[in-house]
Amino acid sequence: MHWLWVLIIGAIIGAIAGAITSKGKSMGWIANIVAGLVGSSIGEAILGSWGPQLGGMAIIPSIIGAVIVVALVSFFVGKSKN
Repeated sequence: MHWLWVLIIGAIIGAIAGAITSKGKSMGWIANIVAGLVGSSIGEAILGSWGPQLGGMAIIPSIIGAVIVVALVSFFVGKSKN
């Protein structure tokens, strides 16, 4: 049951990051989950696990990390399309 919550919270974090960077419409739900989970790992590694937590993930550092992941991925994907 824990993994289900992790996936749901990861998808929400990824969707929030996509909305902040205005890249959310081009990302699918799987990409939102991946961006949320990877961003959560990166954000907590860089910023620590402070703030409110859901599903074992600190929300604020996770969102910041996911924004970084979404921005980097959209930058490199945008470069390869040109």
